[in-house]
Amino acid sequence: MTAHAFKPLSLKTSLSQRGSSISGSGRDGLTAQPIAVNISRSSAQTTTRAVISHRSRKPASVLFSSPCGRAFGGCNCAAHSTRPTRSVGMAASSAAASDSTSRPLSKLRLIQHKSEAFWFYRFLSIVYDHIVNPGHWTEDMREAALKPAKLDSPDLKVYDVGGGTGFTTLGIVKSIKPENVTLIDQSPHQIAKAKKKSELKDVEKLEGDAEQLPFETDSADRYVSAGSIEYWPEPQRGICEAYRVIKPGATACIIGPVHPTNWFSAMMADLWMLFPTEQEYIDWFTKAGFTDVKITRIGPKWYRGVRRHGLIMGCSVTGTKPVAGESPLDLGKPSEDLKVAKSNPITFLLKFILGTLAGFYYTLVPIYMWIKDAIFPKSWAI
Repeated sequence: MTAHAFKPLSLKTSLSQRGSSISGSGRDGLTAQPIAVNISRSSAQTTTRAVISHRSRKPASVLFSSPCGRAFGGCNCAAHSTRPTRSVGMAASSAAASDSTSRPLSKLRLIQHKSEAFWFYRFLSIVYDHIVNPGHWTEDMREAALKPAKLDSPDLKVYDVGGGTGFTTLGIVKSIKPENVTLIDQSPHQIAKAKKKSELKDVEKLEGDAEQLPFETDSADRYVSAGSIEYWPEPQRGICEAYRVIKPGATACIIGPVHPTNWFSAMMADLWMLFPTEQEYIDWFTKAGFTDVKITRIGPKWYRGVRRHGLIMGCSVTGTKPVAGESPLDLGKPSEDLKVAKSNPITFLLKFILGTLAGFYYTLVPIYMWIKDAIFPKSWAI
């Protein structure tokens, strides 16, 4: 992905026994992209480190790195020669910046239920590749997001969960044999679009639920899910399923939205679907049992790193499965089943319409950012 010059910023990380809370401050309230936030057992590049623990696991480290791979404060490359040295400070857990408490996950968004998502994609699938992807999920973003998934051998067995029309799958089969890839999605209309792509003719395509995957435990080398978690009623359950189906030592990669800091964009995001914070991603992966959890920030290049309006595709989160078997986190029975009909069709219709209108706002945001990028000099903040 094209490297961008960084703007002056400061970062603060709060760590607790359960995980870490990450926040950034700059012109738009969050740090410019692309940067990686690595949470791993060890790192040769780590210059500022803090210890955390979870379920008596080994200590973990936190590394903030720049696109060139050097830790903040240690980069002298030409791309970043004009930026000041960044400081990374560690604070008490009471300074955590996650806004989860003001957005309780138990309160589902209007298009986060499986039935609403099913019908939402019934119509969106018609224009998905032509309207959604150009503004939110470009080929260079896909390349940057899939890099942490370690698709480094053509013989790897890969599950593409929530694969939709197959746009992400097209990126996967660039390095993986198509016959080793399985695309699964709950929308038959999205899958129908994927079946029309000649590059994916040898990819297995299944209709199914990300929270109840029809795969054997310890059966895949890689798990990839892009643009799907925002519609999961129980994101923790979906991530536990990712843990279950991959082999020990394998990598799971979830690519999804990030929550806005702009008040109006945050309101529209929370009406529409799930926009997690980075802290929520970290917590979900850690509780599911993953180690070496990493977040890589992505975004359209014409945003110039601006993240205050949130991003439908804003980060790539990866984790490693340490041992065989299911996730150590037992969640009981799923809260929703797509096959169960909704009892109140009027309520369903109103929620569907309102949620779709909120989603329409996010078709306008990339256009707004593109215009600002075209008009404002490159040296100006947008």
